[in-house]
Amino acid sequence: MGRTAKTAKAEKLLPLPLQFLAAWIGMCVGEQQARVIEYQRAENAALLERLGKHRLRLTDGERRRLAKLGKALGRKALREVATLATPDTILRWYRELVAAKYDGSKKHGPGRPKKAAQIERLLLEMAKRNTTWGYTRLRDAMNNVGDDIGRTTVQRILAEHGIAPAPQRKREYSWATFIKAHLGAIAGMDFFTVEVLTVAGLVRYHVLFVIDIGSRIVEVVGLARDPGSVWMKHLARNLLDADAGFLCGKRYLILDRDLLYTKDFREMLRGAGVKPLLLPARSPNLNAYAERFVLSIKSECLDRILPLGERHLRRAIGEYLAPYHGERNHQGAVSSHQRNDST
Repeated sequence: MGRTAKTAKAEKLLPLPLQFLAAWIGMCVGEQQARVIEYQRAENAALLERLGKHRLRLTDGERRRLAKLGKALGRKALREVATLATPDTILRWYRELVAAKYDGSKKHGPGRPKKAAQIERLLLEMAKRNTTWGYTRLRDAMNNVGDDIGRTTVQRILAEHGIAPAPQRKREYSWATFIKAHLGAIAGMDFFTVEVLTVAGLVRYHVLFVIDIGSRIVEVVGLARDPGSVWMKHLARNLLDADAGFLCGKRYLILDRDLLYTKDFREMLRGAGVKPLLLPARSPNLNAYAERFVLSIKSECLDRILPLGERHLRRAIGEYLAPYHGERNHQGAVSSHQRNDST
């Protein structure tokens, strides 16, 4: 109201002809602006018609400029001039522009969230290694290392990662955990076959070996053209010998379901305190250490030669085992039980 009063007072100070002149100039300018706006609208409509069904995609910078100009014009004026977007859309762009200005989420540094991630990883590792620990025990263990979290938080994190409560985790004892827990008392046994050239032609030999899972030491127990139950019993007595038997001090022996591992063979193992662990059918990964040795000896030795008789085969296997025990990376510290193939 104050500005209007001042304007009216100024008009009274002007002579009457000048007042008419000022009004006429203002009317001309307004008409000119209206014609410019009408022309721009017609031009935009023609461009949009040329685009047809193709939607005009604006860049972020173009949307920002239209949002600022549209806010200054207001909704009423936008209804008359806006053609690329509706007034509501342009004003929404402006609101999003203002909200983005005060959004500080992208400025957060690696502070507390990183610490929370470290706590979560430590908790999951504790839960997997200690299957009998419940929520309270895990909470106390975390508090002991300086991470103060609640029992409910422990429960939530374990549930998010699909880890069951302690009683169920104890029953779901994984094979990998079993292997690690009994690493020094477990061995694996398996067969592999080799084609040998003899005077009678090519003959297939069966090679039986046993591997110490903890040290990766391998002993070839025996090889035969036609292995049977009697042969297996003889090898079992050698393996279980109290003085030089390879299985002396072992508690478990991993076996597949080969028919050569007869009932008598398994009973001899149990009688000496070695429990045979029969694997499910078609599950080579559960005897992975033995399978890996078969792959190594075949790809690095036996597939490169044609053994000329049984003696040649024994010598080739013995010469391969020497560097296998002493030079391979997994044999950094060979135990005193290392021995050459004596079969």
